[in-house]
Amino acid sequence: MELKGKVALITGAAQGIGKAIAQLLAEAGADVVVADLDLPKAQETAKEIAERGAKALPIKVNVASFDEAKQAVDSVMAQWGRLDILVNNAGITRDALLLRMKEEDWNLVLDVNLNGTFHCTKAVLPLMTKRREGKIVNIASIVGVIGNAGQANYAASKAAVIGFTKTVAREYASRGINVNAVAPGFIETAMTQGLSSEVRENLYKQIPMGRLGTPLDVAHAVRFLVSEAATYITGQVIHVNGGMLMV
Repeated sequence: MELKGKVALITGAAQGIGKAIAQLLAEAGADVVVADLDLPKAQETAKEIAERGAKALPIKVNVASFDEAKQAVDSVMAQWGRLDILVNNAGITRDALLLRMKEEDWNLVLDVNLNGTFHCTKAVLPLMTKRREGKIVNIASIVGVIGNAGQANYAASKAAVIGFTKTVAREYASRGINVNAVAPGFIETAMTQGLSSEVRENLYKQIPMGRLGTPLDVAHAVRFLVSEAATYITGQVIHVNGGMLMV
C-alpha cells in the first residue's frame, strides 16, 4: 500500500490501459479519479474499483478543453482536498495515409493526445508546485519514436508528448515534481483487437518476446514511476514493448 493517502487522477481511465492503471494504483492504496469523456463507462470502472475496497471518483472530462481539465481538477480538490499524481493517458487514433488524412482528423488527434496532456498538466501544476511535490506520468507510444505508416497524426502527437515530458521535467524538478513518460509498444486493447491475423503475425515477428503487451504491463511501469522508489527519476521515457524497440 505504498500509495496510501495519495490521490491519483488518470485520464482516459474508463477502459483499456487507463482502466488498468486506475485499478493498479487503487490496489497500491491510492484514491483514484476515473476521468473520461464516457461518463457511464467511467462510473462502471469506479464502481468496480470501489467494490474492491478503494475510493474511486468518476468524472466526465474532455481533455481537449483546458476549462474542462481545470474543472475536473477543481472537483477533485473540492471532494478530496489534494491531488498527488496525474497520469495523462487519454488518447485517440484517426489513422490514414498522409495524402488521405483529413485535416480535422489531424487536428482532433493533436487536440486530445498533445493538447490534452498540456491542459491537464497545466491544471495540476499550481497545486503540486505549492506543495513542492507531485508525480506526473504521460503515456506516449513506441510510434512516437519509430513512426508508423498511416499514423502521422498519432506519431507526431506522441513524439511531442515525449518532448513535452522532458521540458516540464526540467522546469519543475526544483519544485519536487517528477515528470516521466511510459511508451507502450503494441498492447492488447480495443485498438489492436481489430487487427487481422496476418497483421498480428507480422507484429509478433518484430517483437522479441513474441506477444503483444497487456494493459497491466503498462500499468506496472506507471505504478513504479509514481512510487517513492522513483523519486530520483525524472524526464525519462520507460519503454514497455517486449523488446520491439531497444534504446
